[in-house]
Amino acid sequence: MAKFVPQEEMSLTDQVRVRREKLAQLTQDGKNPYIQTKYEVNSTSTQIKDNFEALEGTSVSLAGRLMSKRGMGKVIFCDLQDSEGRIQLYVKFDEMGEEAFNAFRKNDIGDIVGVQGDVFKTQRGETSVRVKTAELLAKSLLPLPEKFHGLTDTETRYRQRYLDLIVNPEVKDTFVKRSLILRELRAFLDSKGFLEVDTPILTPFEIGASARPFFTHHNTLNMDMVLRIETELYLKRLVVGGMDRVYEVGRIFRNEGMDPKHNPEFTSIELYQAYTDFHGMMDLVEEMMKTVAEKVCGTLQIEYQGKSIDLSHWERMTMIEAVKKYSGVDFAQIASDEEAIAAAKEHHVELPELPTKGAILAEFFDSFVEENLIQPTFIYDYPVENSPLAKRKPDDPAFTERFEYFINATEFGNAFSELNDPIDQKGRFERQVAERKKLDPKSNAQVDYDYVTALEYGLPPTGGLGFGVDRLVMLLTDSASIRDVLLFPTMKPLD
Repeated sequence: MAKFVPQEEMSLTDQVRVRREKLAQLTQDGKNPYIQTKYEVNSTSTQIKDNFEALEGTSVSLAGRLMSKRGMGKVIFCDLQDSEGRIQLYVKFDEMGEEAFNAFRKNDIGDIVGVQGDVFKTQRGETSVRVKTAELLAKSLLPLPEKFHGLTDTETRYRQRYLDLIVNPEVKDTFVKRSLILRELRAFLDSKGFLEVDTPILTPFEIGASARPFFTHHNTLNMDMVLRIETELYLKRLVVGGMDRVYEVGRIFRNEGMDPKHNPEFTSIELYQAYTDFHGMMDLVEEMMKTVAEKVCGTLQIEYQGKSIDLSHWERMTMIEAVKKYSGVDFAQIASDEEAIAAAKEHHVELPELPTKGAILAEFFDSFVEENLIQPTFIYDYPVENSPLAKRKPDDPAFTERFEYFINATEFGNAFSELNDPIDQKGRFERQVAERKKLDPKSNAQVDYDYVTALEYGLPPTGGLGFGVDRLVMLLTDSASIRDVLLFPTMKPLD
């Protein structure tokens, strides 16, 4: 007599072969599981567990994936996993009948089944369903990862997110929380009178900004196009048109590097509010972050990768103040580009390709300051060299009314008092494009003259903000990598 070999002790090849043979037999017997089109479900695992007293002894129907099978002979215990969790199934020979029981016993871990039965508790006190009838709704032809080790390889988890979600239930919790974060962000902005809008993803040309775009081609129009690197210029056109508070939850595409904080496509929220400035945006950010954290996490004390982040307190410093605090160099006392270059060499700060005082200040910030900004911090008053869309400070036109906010040494968002002077904006755009082409002669960057035309009709004083949703989700779910909060992160092909 052949020795019985449990499936978990078979090789992967043998397990796949056995499952395909079972499918072939089912098909031959006229029971192909893939032709099933519908199954009536009236309960979930969580509903049954949370309402046991009301449901005890009543009939329920539910469906999901078999995650375990225990027992031999005439009684089988299984764990069924549905969209909300797991519940135990109790399957007994003399309650189902011989044919139905034997058919159920042939099901494999990973198969999707629908069951109908009565709610009860076992002698050990576990809420269960005493199965009366069962149907195989979809055959799993590949075995799930071995239960004691699960799916731990991160590359496989990211490439096969569907498998990751099946065998690592906590992963689903992250994405449920992501959805909740987006919902609360929208609710907050809606409550402040902002209107959600959509703007084009395909744009007609590359703008002069430093981010590199992805290119594509429109066949009918026979023209090259780019995937957007921001939503800013279209949203501000709407403010020109009289839509005083607008925002967009948008997918952004940047043809740049990949690391734990960057993915080529990501989700941002940009918003613009007429008749306010960057100080108004600071207040909005602080209130928004506190509100969303409280709604989603129930606290403003966030644990992130072993660090305690206090979202109840936000520090505010100018860039010059921050650089002086952490490097000892006071740029308020530096009068020229030459003096800034000398300070950079003295402190071993890498010179930017265009070494102006403002650009060197930004390099000092990157070298000395950012790594120290663990608790929530606004850094404001940025040099005009790297802020082409921000309004100049009236009392110091070398700087702009701009801020970025940082948490855990990471930039989370960027905001301006928006530049609404069309003459100044045109000049900055043209200088930006010229500098871009000087650094990259092959660049196709162009000035968006239509946006300049829009400004010529009049943009009211406006505050604007853009921030990455993915980094916020990372913070509020204690996720180390952006890939952990994207269902399908960009991956290099295996071949």
